[in-house]
Amino acid sequence: MVEPGGFYFNVSTAPSNPYQINDDEDRAVILERAIMEFRSFVNLLIENGIHVTIAKGIEECPDHIFPNWFSTHEGRKMMVYPMLTENRAAEKTETMLRTLSRHYDIIHDWSDYEQEQKCLEGLSSLILDRPNRKAYGTFSARTDRELAKKWCETMGFEPHLFETASHTGDPIYHSDVMMHIGTEFVGICAESILPQYRGEVMDSLSAHRDIIELDMQQVRAFAGNALEVQGDGGKPMVVMSHSGFESLSARQKDHYLKYIDRFITPALPTVQHYGGGAARCMLQELF
Repeated sequence: MVEPGGFYFNVSTAPSNPYQINDDEDRAVILERAIMEFRSFVNLLIENGIHVTIAKGIEECPDHIFPNWFSTHEGRKMMVYPMLTENRAAEKTETMLRTLSRHYDIIHDWSDYEQEQKCLEGLSSLILDRPNRKAYGTFSARTDRELAKKWCETMGFEPHLFETASHTGDPIYHSDVMMHIGTEFVGICAESILPQYRGEVMDSLSAHRDIIELDMQQVRAFAGNALEVQGDGGKPMVVMSHSGFESLSARQKDHYLKYIDRFITPALPTVQHYGGGAARCMLQELF
């Protein structure tokens, strides 16, 4: 997780992210609240037995709090990704790369694609079913079609790529906003997937896991932006922001609780309002 050195409405990313909301509020006030939300989130994870590694972001990168510019994989391998905007590409600081390189071998660094205005924003763009070697992702300004296909070919995953429409009618900017894959379940907003793709995607997912369907309003509350984690006791839990959790019906909560021990629900109103991302966006898995 990356504690923000700066946090404010990112004008550069806003055209592709309708979940960001801009108010003319003092940046120092916004940052103070974002840091409080971040630290409370970290404490909540630790209280639930989750091991957390914290890095410090830089002021020039308002989305540093969302560390999706790299991913880690089995065998201590790491991949670095091309980002859409300059202030997101700048998140790949020498300090962070040097620290991660002590523990992981960088097998692919696709940053050069930024010069071609191509991007693939890590495992926010692609949602992995690691045991079954399948990758799911929605095309958008943040997820280049050819790079998504190349990633699957390079990493040995079967591609399940599709188009979506958000509440505005535009593509959902990151796949992890509308779906998440747990050990035994999938949370997904099927109605956001365009009809010509929907059947194939849902059939593939349901072949291995129980489907928990979310609606578009729940996506706007960030219920889709969730991650299954495991604490010291080995029990599975789902991390989902408080707003996402509150948007779930009692029936949906019970459905999740068939497969998990409990929810971890940090309150992230400032991060969500200005950043257009939530709990899952703030977490990067370290395998």
